[in-house]
Amino acid sequence: MAHKPVGVNTFFALSSGSSVRGVTTLSQQTDTLRVVAKGAGAHIAIGTLPTAAVTDYYVSSTEPETISLGTVLSQRVVGITTGSTTTIDFPEGTGSPFEVGDAVSLTVTGQSDYDFSHKIVSSVDTSGGSSGYYSTRIVVDHDSSAGNPAALLATSQAILRKSFMVAARGDGSGTLHYQQIQHT
Repeated sequence: MAHKPVGVNTFFALSSGSSVRGVTTLSQQTDTLRVVAKGAGAHIAIGTLPTAAVTDYYVSSTEPETISLGTVLSQRVVGITTGSTTTIDFPEGTGSPFEVGDAVSLTVTGQSDYDFSHKIVSSVDTSGGSSGYYSTRIVVDHDSSAGNPAALLATSQAILRKSFMVAARGDGSGTLHYQQIQHT
């Protein structure tokens, strides 16, 4: 089976007997992560702020592995309210694919003042009624009060994606490499 790389290869040094978390956060773009342990095997944890333990998925140093990340979660953004937290509005009739506790990253084409990476969803508005948002509004723990970005332009494409980090607990010293892929 062939695969197509998505994004860049990321890596960090393995530490024998202790969990190490990579510093890179990745916006999820595929449902599969390819993992290669060089020099030593490793237990792998993937999540918002993961810590790897000996009970987590094991990758040997002799064979690369592909791990399912689950469904890719992303949504177009039609409104952003800045402040000590950031409120995100999705198009009417779509709803939020994100849940409280998910980590998310925002990219706004042409208006990078709005961009943020790996911030936690603190609430999803599920209210109904004439002024309710029917799950089209979420609040993210991101302080966007500094600066004053211009109003979100109709020509800007704003996309919110689920993001994740990788942690590993090595059997010895080595390097853990990981990259999102698509199977072909």
